[in-house]
Amino acid sequence: MTSALPLWIAAAAVFLGLLMAAAWLAQRRTGQSGWADVAWTIGVGLTGAALALAPLGDTPEPLRQGLVAALAIAWALRLGGHILLRTLGGGEDPRYRQLALEWGDAFPRRLFWFLQLQAVCALFLALSVLLAGHSPGPLRWNDVAGIALLLLAIAGEGLSDLQLARFRATPASGKRVCREGLWAFSRHPNYFFEWLAWLAYPLIAIDFGGAYPWGWLALSGPAFMYWLLVHVSGVPPLEAHMLRSRGQAYRAYQDRVSAFFPTFQPREPRQ
Repeated sequence: MTSALPLWIAAAAVFLGLLMAAAWLAQRRTGQSGWADVAWTIGVGLTGAALALAPLGDTPEPLRQGLVAALAIAWALRLGGHILLRTLGGGEDPRYRQLALEWGDAFPRRLFWFLQLQAVCALFLALSVLLAGHSPGPLRWNDVAGIALLLLAIAGEGLSDLQLARFRATPASGKRVCREGLWAFSRHPNYFFEWLAWLAYPLIAIDFGGAYPWGWLALSGPAFMYWLLVHVSGVPPLEAHMLRSRGQAYRAYQDRVSAFFPTFQPREPRQ
């Protein structure tokens, strides 16, 4: 990595900060916090792609740079498009609704800084894309494996979202819990596939011959995403909402189905 890297990082930080500020303004005008998630997803994709392609004075493989950038954009378009359609359909995200209740009159101010913190998280994740794009040398077997893994993750997350949308569209869904398709094996299959997508970047970045030690730092992306999804902003607030809205039906679902990693045998219910 060269002296040009800090300038690119600084530019990416400014871009993401401004983007999340715009998302905050959109939320204040529309009352829809989904705009924040749309902006965050597109911001991660664009920043990751730009950093993967950035001329940093090193000697990356141009084909790898282009493939990594294309994967980041494909991920962002799929997920961002899904969140956009959900936001345009109306209804507030239950996680943000709960924050509004907890923060009260301070919600607008605290939401602004919360979204700026999300910009920092986006920049941190985009660094894994950068490291993958700037891995030197010709394409290797792990590039193919990483590309296949990310495409599988995009497809799996899309299928999870589609199955949940179909379930919610049925008149009888009411207070029931979705157990259809992938939701029979994980309570959050969309989150699992989202995490799986981030494993693709270290797989591409790491040179197992030892020629690119920087590549190992790309493991920070999936590690950070796992922490966010499982312990911070993903599973905990969503499960709390589901327990409030579905009650005993969701408790029974918790007893039988794994929270994150898919399992193909039902768990024994808690005594």
